[in-house]
Amino acid sequence: MEDVKEFKRALRKEKIAAREGLSEEERIERSKAICARVLETEEYKNANVIFAYKWYKGEVKLDTLEEKAKADGKRLVYPLCISKTEMEAIETSDDPDAWVSGYKGIMEPVREKGVIIAPEEIDLVIAPCSAFDDECRRCGQGGGFYDRYLPKCAGADMIAVAFEVQRAEEIPTDEYDFAVPAVATEERLIRRKTK
Repeated sequence: MEDVKEFKRALRKEKIAAREGLSEEERIERSKAICARVLETEEYKNANVIFAYKWYKGEVKLDTLEEKAKADGKRLVYPLCISKTEMEAIETSDDPDAWVSGYKGIMEPVREKGVIIAPEEIDLVIAPCSAFDDECRRCGQGGGFYDRYLPKCAGADMIAVAFEVQRAEEIPTDEYDFAVPAVATEERLIRRKTK
């Protein structure tokens, strides 16, 4: 167990460095390609309520997806960390006053200026990650927020988004890790094989 944690810690550090090694121009162009790939999926087309995130540091930028979702009349909800281990979904406006720098400096919705959305109402989750493999196992930032929240979204489709430089040969998992059904990169959409 400790070996898995140590390996993931090192892998997370390596893949975040690779992600942050991209130039701003590369990140913008690759993010657009990733968003375009997600927008082509049936998961996106069938979704009414989409759980997205506000990108942080070198993460995939979702602005293209957000703009299209709004134009398509879809509802966007965002994570709000409510403790050191838990988060909830909030639907809010684009008003700058509705957002605040929260956990680790990540932009979060102001709870009092939004509406809490139950996980069961979410149709599609777009999840960030620090690393992924071809079996759609994802490695988050280490806080376990998504691993705890995703199982609550029982009716939702899920797609992790990442750059190809974040791909790992294999991500070891423990009983708390949550694999997603699909990962979108700038080059491909990977779907987890079902047995």
